[in-house]
Amino acid sequence: MEHRIDPELKELLAVFPPLDLDNVQATRDGMAAVAVPATIDEQILVTNKMIQGPEEGVALRIRIYQPKDQSEIYPALVWIHGGGYVLGAPEGDDLLCQRFVTDAKCVVVSVDYRLAPEYPYPVPLEDCYTALKWVADHADALRIDNQRIGIAGASAGGGLTAALALLARDRNYPKLSFQMPLYPMIDDRNNTPSALEITGHMIWNHSLNQKGWEMYLNGENGSDNVPPYAAAARADDLTGLPFTYTCVGQLDPFRDETLQYVTKLCQAGVDVEFHLYPGCYHGFESLVPTATVSLRTVTEYVEAAKYVLNRTVSVPL
Repeated sequence: MEHRIDPELKELLAVFPPLDLDNVQATRDGMAAVAVPATIDEQILVTNKMIQGPEEGVALRIRIYQPKDQSEIYPALVWIHGGGYVLGAPEGDDLLCQRFVTDAKCVVVSVDYRLAPEYPYPVPLEDCYTALKWVADHADALRIDNQRIGIAGASAGGGLTAALALLARDRNYPKLSFQMPLYPMIDDRNNTPSALEITGHMIWNHSLNQKGWEMYLNGENGSDNVPPYAAAARADDLTGLPFTYTCVGQLDPFRDETLQYVTKLCQAGVDVEFHLYPGCYHGFESLVPTATVSLRTVTEYVEAAKYVLNRTVSVPL
């Protein structure tokens, strides 16, 4: 399969250390040790805020990115970081969230949801819903339009995005105008052709996927007990979901579950834009951000957020 990888994406992949999910805390510590703080744009205000979590006595951190120019009312985008449901933090997406602010003209709220295996489903999803509800409830203070709220995330963040869209629809609040689950981790069964095909060192593979789902679902992955809110590929009813943008690399284990999800959305009458990138493995645009295909990919999904969140939707009479 190596010969199929985009040439610009090969070199860094060869030296990228494989993820160790048998030692999750050590992997988290290692990632934190090499993380380089992002430069904050002088036109953007970045603040951390503790809000009431889903349970009494639990505080939840959110990271807010706002234009310093407060003369307008902006749309909002709730961002959910990736990491296989077991890794990651909002700061890892500082540059991307700032780009959404400047290019997509919105306020971004990133969620520091609790991670598995310490906090398995439904805790991470309920944390994300709590943050989403807080954004809608505090629209005036955030200077956002609560009729133009979107949700987005990549990988496990994409999986939580797809699940959160279902949850917000079924709880009837808040009404979403956009969802963007990028190469989403949505099928706990881990048995699609692409999930079985991607077994080597491709950032994320069949084995890592199995371990991530086992930790997130407390070993229930693949059973008949998994609800759609835990793994959105399980959902039969996708009607009533908002305009959706998604993408995936052709060499990503999530390729086929993304393709199946897009098909089901289309059949449910949901407006969808979808991009498949040949030669691209999981998370390619984050690992090699300067590659030509990475630059194009990020521009395309940022522009999709800008288009949907800032458009005027006509209401039928």
